[in-house]
Amino acid sequence: MDRRKFFSASGGVLVATAAMTSVAQAQAADARQALAASSVIEEIKKRGILRVGLSTFVPWVMRSKSGDLIGFEVDIVKQLAQDMGWQVEFTPTAWDGIIPALLTAKFDVIISSMAVTPQRLQSVNFTDPYSSSGLQIVANREMAKGMLTYEAFNRADVTLTARRGTPAGSAQQQTMPKASLRVFEDDALALQDVLNGNAHGMIASAPYPEHSAKRNDKLLFVPVQSLLLPWYSGFALRKGDPDALNVFNHWIRLKQIAGFIEQRHAYWFKTLEWEDQVARN
Repeated sequence: MDRRKFFSASGGVLVATAAMTSVAQAQAADARQALAASSVIEEIKKRGILRVGLSTFVPWVMRSKSGDLIGFEVDIVKQLAQDMGWQVEFTPTAWDGIIPALLTAKFDVIISSMAVTPQRLQSVNFTDPYSSSGLQIVANREMAKGMLTYEAFNRADVTLTARRGTPAGSAQQQTMPKASLRVFEDDALALQDVLNGNAHGMIASAPYPEHSAKRNDKLLFVPVQSLLLPWYSGFALRKGDPDALNVFNHWIRLKQIAGFIEQRHAYWFKTLEWEDQVARN
């Protein structure tokens, strides 16, 4: 082959290849821009307000005596908004309806110590973990006397309580299936049944059992220190939003490195210094 023709042909292939590569890169860039533009982050930036769905769980989210929301999650959200230059709009929502409310865009994100589970992963996306917990039992001292293992509660004559919509039902079925479980709309009602002697114990997320036992040490105790069904929690987002996942994941990592999340977790979970701020029913 004539060398001039060969190089001419080769040059044409290179030019064509470069053009195709340029088009592909442009298409990829357009796709990335479209994804970013459709992200909830862009909506938050436009309105200047982060809308957060949460539910009240002590000490994650509570009402103060002045009616304001306080707690571990509230500290997390306020710091996030401050760092981003956003305002915050809290939307307290019943726990068993909080994912449907997110999916219908009642708010932008759930930040409420939501455990990452296979079932929930089918409905929402989760960020990287920012906290962890698990379930414990707080028990009536008289009714549960001598019952110092989870297996000891696995009897047909045992009654347990829990808050509706929590993992307690799954934990009871897995570890104490012979016991009966009564569910209530909030933690206080479930605990009151134990205090009244109508149930042997309550299954709840740590540290609620420990805190409840400290407040009512003559009536209650924590029979087992190890956790049932340990889990980690993430922010929950609507699917199809990689930009929001990226933003929140990096913010979580930055705050973990700075020690902010650990410090706030220690305050709310390891002490009761905040207790006099909380409204009483």
